[in-house]
Amino acid sequence: MQLNLAEAPAGGRSDWLARELRRAIADGRLPVGSKLPATRVLAAELRVSRGVVTEAYQRLTEDGQLAGRRRGGTVVVAAPVTATARTAGPAPSVHRATTPFAAPPGPEIFDELRTTPARIDLSPGVPDLSAFPRTSWLRAERAVLAGLASTELGYGDPRGTPALRLAVANWLARNRGIRADPDEVLIVAGTAQALGLIAQVLHRDGIREIAVEDPGSLGAQQHLRHWQQATPPVPVDEDGIRVDALRASGARAVLLTPAHQFPTGVVLGGGRRRELMRWAADGGLIIEDDYDAEHRYDRAPAPALRSLLADQVCYAGSVSKLLAPALRVGWVLAPPGYRKALVDAKRFADLGNAALPQLVLARLMESGELERRLRLLRRRHRQRRDAMIAAIRAQLPGATVHGAAAGLHLTITFAPGACRGSDTDLAAAALARGVKVQPLSWHRQLPAAPGLVLGYAARTPGEIAEGVAVLGEALTGG
Repeated sequence: MQLNLAEAPAGGRSDWLARELRRAIADGRLPVGSKLPATRVLAAELRVSRGVVTEAYQRLTEDGQLAGRRRGGTVVVAAPVTATARTAGPAPSVHRATTPFAAPPGPEIFDELRTTPARIDLSPGVPDLSAFPRTSWLRAERAVLAGLASTELGYGDPRGTPALRLAVANWLARNRGIRADPDEVLIVAGTAQALGLIAQVLHRDGIREIAVEDPGSLGAQQHLRHWQQATPPVPVDEDGIRVDALRASGARAVLLTPAHQFPTGVVLGGGRRRELMRWAADGGLIIEDDYDAEHRYDRAPAPALRSLLADQVCYAGSVSKLLAPALRVGWVLAPPGYRKALVDAKRFADLGNAALPQLVLARLMESGELERRLRLLRRRHRQRRDAMIAAIRAQLPGATVHGAAAGLHLTITFAPGACRGSDTDLAAAALARGVKVQPLSWHRQLPAAPGLVLGYAARTPGEIAEGVAVLGEALTGG
């Protein structure tokens, strides 16, 4: 606050201090919620008696601007309304659509939807964040810090810490059938950064379009387009991407979610895999987003394409759905021809991920904690999936469920005439009733039947049943 005691009049120091504090609160130097110094500390800094500070604090407390919180100290709880604020009128605001569904989705759509309040959030792609293993993480973090050499706190390898690259290589060998040397692993800030780095490297190599599944993740398409990649759509059917349509597109690269296609949930069939391998052998590059691969409920997960065709597959994975998106930790395994270029792109993006979370995650992976957590989550997610399917059958009898065998979400489509209006209208009507979902059309570039994408991992069975019942009301207009 830059308080200057020389400005205080003799005999009026408490008045002067109260006035300066009030001014600092009004202009934002002391925002609401900030903690003031203890009276003894501020008195010593100003070289005044403690009574001067105590009296000034008391005056602002009586005005309602400060409050004593015992061990929490003295806190700013309200700012005064100034004459300028009373006469200036409301501040100008940027025009916003009434709901996230009132206009075609732009780059900020997922941020806007995330912050839109709703009583029950059935958005896809959200894990059960309340189940984050805080105790295990803290235990691993303490162990890492206890044994960490001071030299390890400096700048490190932009590919990631050796410990995490080794742990990821072992994890992929155990869970995805992928044999990789730790030197082949590049640690990145989630799949989003992986797509950005890959798009940049391919663009510099002359590849200006990456084919995508249709329907396919709107978020992934947005990331690719941001880095000047066109995203021609290729239809998906019950066996996965149609490789004949991929060939017809002329694209030299394709982004796939073969283990659990987003959003339909289909698994790439054996015949399609063989067709895709022939397409790649002719010079095509596959970008494999191993989305939701671990969350399989009816049998073991399908093998990763990377395990079958390492030289033509750029593989990306993360712990966003297994632990939490906030960790921002993922990995990329690139074909030999692109490995150095991707490491360079990562180096110049951020010099590498933060080291401490990498070391903690490595410890959890190597200790078996992550496998134990995965088994727990599979049981919990299966129960919630079953609750959602039962609710859909009861409340949405005209809906067809897709992708129930794996993942953290379901997709539903409606028979002709069952959904009046568009699926964005239905999502808006549900949001008006307090339930948040995503319209299937957001993830399509080609015209098709309306539908919704519904996440269940982060909600209890009771919340899921209530949310689907609200969808039934919104569908019928009740």
